[in-house]
Amino acid sequence: MSSLALTLLYLLAAVLGVVACRSLKLPPMLGYLTAGILIGPHALALAQDSEVVRHLGEFGVVFLMFAIGLEFSLPKLRAMRRYVFGLGLLQVAGTMAAAMVGMLLLARWAGGVWDVGWQTALALSGTLAMSSTAIVVKLMAERAELEGEHGRRVLGILLFQDLAVVPLLVLIPALGSSPERLMVEMGLALLKATVLVGVLLAGGQRVMRWWLTLVARRKSDELFMLNLLLITLGLAWMTDLAGLSLALGAFIAGVLVSETEYRHQVGTDIRPFHDVLLGLFFITVGMMLDWHILLERWALVLLLLAVPMLLKMGIILLLARGMGATTGVSLRTGLYLAQAGEFGFVLLSLTQDHGLVAPALMNPILAAMVLSMLATPFLILYSNPIVMKLVASDWLQQSLQMTTIARKAINTDRHVLICGYGRCGQNLARMLQLEGIPYLALDLDPDRVRQAAAGGDSVVYGDATRLQALVAAGLARASAVAVTYLDLPATLKVLAHTSSHAPHVPVVVRTQDDQYLDRLQAAGATEVVPEAIEGSLMLASHALALVGVPMRRVLRSVQEQRDARYHLLRGYFHGADDDTASERDQERLTSITLPPDAASLGQALGQLALHAMGAQVVSLRHGNGQMTPASDEAQLAEGDTLVISGHPTALALAEDRLLRG
Repeated sequence: MSSLALTLLYLLAAVLGVVACRSLKLPPMLGYLTAGILIGPHALALAQDSEVVRHLGEFGVVFLMFAIGLEFSLPKLRAMRRYVFGLGLLQVAGTMAAAMVGMLLLARWAGGVWDVGWQTALALSGTLAMSSTAIVVKLMAERAELEGEHGRRVLGILLFQDLAVVPLLVLIPALGSSPERLMVEMGLALLKATVLVGVLLAGGQRVMRWWLTLVARRKSDELFMLNLLLITLGLAWMTDLAGLSLALGAFIAGVLVSETEYRHQVGTDIRPFHDVLLGLFFITVGMMLDWHILLERWALVLLLLAVPMLLKMGIILLLARGMGATTGVSLRTGLYLAQAGEFGFVLLSLTQDHGLVAPALMNPILAAMVLSMLATPFLILYSNPIVMKLVASDWLQQSLQMTTIARKAINTDRHVLICGYGRCGQNLARMLQLEGIPYLALDLDPDRVRQAAAGGDSVVYGDATRLQALVAAGLARASAVAVTYLDLPATLKVLAHTSSHAPHVPVVVRTQDDQYLDRLQAAGATEVVPEAIEGSLMLASHALALVGVPMRRVLRSVQEQRDARYHLLRGYFHGADDDTASERDQERLTSITLPPDAASLGQALGQLALHAMGAQVVSLRHGNGQMTPASDEAQLAEGDTLVISGHPTALALAEDRLLRG
């Protein structure tokens, strides 16, 4: 098969695999693995293992390690140190120790089937300790669980696993040395890695910042991209030349870039290379799998599937429970991390390349790892029923949590329900307090909740994406809901629960920008407030004031921009304290609820021609609480509430036409 035909086959298999997984809401990685299995020499035999494609797959691993290094952040590690260097360190060390002891005991009892030395056991134990960051984080993000009790523990463990790959990449090649040279090679590899990393990190950050700044000043996207590739592959080549792995150099490159102000741009630019080449790596992994092994040695494959998953799950359960988590949270954490991971494949390939694993064991191990990853979406999907069935106290703990929320909200009515109590949520709460408006905030950070509650704030621990928590917080009695965190899946869950169980309650949503504006409004958001737009308005107002534009004109210009962007800010609702000479003729808002005898019932908005009077319908809320666009075709019915913008005279004429014809 020609190189072009082979390339087209790989691309077609990748596209079909990813499309199928997207349709089933599964991670793309599973699509790549499945595509590799199907087109590989052990299934349809459409493609043989190609050295060119394998090298491209290795580049995928290089860019994966670069991306991991790019995410390496000391403040992030410091904030999660308890979960990263506590739970994560203990999980990796405990899993490797238990797996190594188990493999050596198995080798003693069943040497013919499982003939491994301590070097192989050590390398395979490192492979076993890894979990899939790509699959687990994606599924947790879709389920809005990243900030949950188990979510933070899962992220901490995954972060340490990513860091633990680096010493394993140095150790495994040394383990493949001859017995008489083993200790010398391990010491030499450790020395080379220490010297190389020390030299690069000592002065490399300053050099990297200087060089990227020099390149960025040329204002050429092509030049910037070429330099990224040069830096990543160049450092990978240096570590390979030193007898270490390509991936180690890429990781160091990512760490160096992460300390510069270009890290976000670099992450965006490198993502296409990372995704495509990593996809090719997983296709080559899938091609290595001989599905006949599943039939011929099914007992061994099932053993290699079940025992490592149960072992890892049990270790994580015990460690999390010992570090203060409830049994339910600990079991969820173990279920989410029981599978093999993408770095496990990297380490397994490295183990095979250095002759540490026999060919007879390679395929059963690979098959068990692939099956564990295929099972992960279903384990996560059914994790809640599993925990409820196995941990009777979990249901009681959740009930107690709902009771705590309900007790806090029982005497609250017409309050604002704040989802998320970070800086944005706290600022909103202070403004509500100044106006004497009650509120109740739900947040998943126990330290923040404890400190804020001790300070007298009306905040309680609870997950706003769960319907039970919203109901316990008095969703049906609330006057409004404010979603203050920047998490699209979680926001959509809150909107779905509110629309289905309290459609009369308006919801205000905070977003980073207006990318998902239409989607959020379609989901039921009454108003969406993008930070980017508000930031640009504030920046513009300060800039105009600094260049000498009168402040009154600046404020008017900013207000006009807001009026054009936010429907609910076109004017204001008139109150008794607004009845001053300067404010009587300003544009304002009024709300009109149609009684049973209103003359406009059954008519379309367009028929009333309110705009001809100088009035504009801002929003239309039906009697059942549903918001609909204020279009000319909208039919009016009893109980509908119209919010109308205009000057006082126009509003009086509009009200007269709506009620009396």
